[in-house]
Amino acid sequence: MSKYIEIPKLNPLFPFRTFISYGWDITYPHWHKEIEIIYCLKGTVNLGVNEQVLQLKEGEAYVFSSGQAHFFLASPDSERIVYQFDLKLFHSIENLADSDRPLYELFRTIPSYSRLWPQSVKEKINDLLLKLFYQSSQGVEGVQYALAGLLYQLVASFYRLPTVKNPIGQSQQSLKNKEVMDYLNAVFEYVEHHFLSAITIVEVANHVGFSPSYFSRFFKKHVGTSFSQYLTEYRINVAKYILGTSQLPMVEVASQAGFSSVKTFHHVFKSQVGVSPKQFQKKLNE
Repeated sequence: MSKYIEIPKLNPLFPFRTFISYGWDITYPHWHKEIEIIYCLKGTVNLGVNEQVLQLKEGEAYVFSSGQAHFFLASPDSERIVYQFDLKLFHSIENLADSDRPLYELFRTIPSYSRLWPQSVKEKINDLLLKLFYQSSQGVEGVQYALAGLLYQLVASFYRLPTVKNPIGQSQQSLKNKEVMDYLNAVFEYVEHHFLSAITIVEVANHVGFSPSYFSRFFKKHVGTSFSQYLTEYRINVAKYILGTSQLPMVEVASQAGFSSVKTFHHVFKSQVGVSPKQFQKKLNE
């Protein structure tokens, strides 16, 4: 089965999120550049790593490094807390000590499975994970500072874990995935800055140094959808945000979401979302 890249919806100014996922939630093989930690809150979580199925029991955790493919199977009567964060959160102080492993290397050289962690470090990490989830649900002013402090403590705790060498194939695959992610990041940033214009595949392909035909195959292979469909979904998501946060005329919504005309916007929105923009906005207001 293809392993598609996942693009977690993180705040670009503070790229971290945590949420509960339930036992009936399954995911197909995917990977992303962000670090992901799974903490089993209840029951048993069935997860897949490198084609192998593992089980997390209550109070256990698993850490996925950047570019590491994984998936989740149905796990009845279970709950898991998912943590995702971008390592750029720590770039301001990363590598201040020459003797420290770089963060990208750190997460590739620690035991991923908490069953392999020393008990004292495991208890510390579990405590920090639960505090992170609790703090993130508070929504109080200044919560990002509390979260940042806990995240820095979490990374420091990972440095206390023993160093292990992952299988060579896994490391090479992770590095390959990182290379793919770098190309895709350039594409995503290009869309973010130019979606108001009529973007063509030729323009984006030139931006990343690919031929149009190779770029089309590359994008479909790793994202799981065509570039034109991705661009449409991006514009639809922008439109949803505008519809939910303003009362602008539809012609303005269409323009600010990158659609060439309000007629095209209405047609594409309804075909993608299932309701018209007006109906979508009405449901939000209700």
